[in-house]
Amino acid sequence: MPELPEVEITARLIGAAVAGARVESTLAPGVNALKTFDPPLHALDGTTLTGVRRRGKHLAVASDAGLVLLVHLMSAGRLQLFDRRAGLRDRSSRVLIRLDDGRELRLREFGTKQAAWAKLLRASEWEDDEAIATLGPEAWPDPPPFLPLLGRQPRPLHSLLRDQRVIAGIGRSWVDEILWEARLSPYKRGVDLSKAEASALREATVARLGEAISVYEQTLRLPLPDRLPLPLRVHRHEGEPCPRCGTTLQAVHFEDYVIAYCPACQTEGRVLKDRRLSRLLK
Repeated sequence: MPELPEVEITARLIGAAVAGARVESTLAPGVNALKTFDPPLHALDGTTLTGVRRRGKHLAVASDAGLVLLVHLMSAGRLQLFDRRAGLRDRSSRVLIRLDDGRELRLREFGTKQAAWAKLLRASEWEDDEAIATLGPEAWPDPPPFLPLLGRQPRPLHSLLRDQRVIAGIGRSWVDEILWEARLSPYKRGVDLSKAEASALREATVARLGEAISVYEQTLRLPLPDRLPLPLRVHRHEGEPCPRCGTTLQAVHFEDYVIAYCPACQTEGRVLKDRRLSRLLK
């Protein structure tokens, strides 16, 4: 799933490229993708795009007509800008914004779930939409102090940091990176955080997300690839040496995601129980 760094670089690159571009026409070939009908998508026709911004994991494409196309990529969506129009055989397109210079802003989705969505909202109302209004503070670049934010929460940090209502932008990939950077167990509860640990966690969050965005700024250009090269050190690297201490990275497997961590750096040498093995032994 695209998370804060991936959505941020998408907003920056595409926003700069489409600012000032006039919309020729619009189309929503994805039956389930467009979640609103008033105003209709065609209200964007003939308007001028003014840019793209990010809120949490959402993208907001703005026009000079006082309209905002709010987009959530979910797990397999991508917002991409192409120099030519999509062909008739392109089954990945969900929403198309065709520009009068021949380019096309395209919400695409890979796989069969069709979970990515878009809503065309009035600029005065989009921040009141439930998807945005329920978000917590931004995880980057200047999140609030973490002790008041997380310190009363009995849930594990891995769950807390992925909860968009608590803090917006972090998902399964970058939470592993942040907890590794902060040397904290994914199972440590928010309520058990010390002041020093909460401060270290906030610093790690800002640092790792900022580093990823810097890497993307140096390496990515339009058109954005279907798969961004995630600069990960721990997530998806279980079985490899820890980049900091050399201990073999371990993982806890759940049904639809994996927690990666370093036992030496994060859990005082303890290897956490792998849920796959637990199920096999039942």
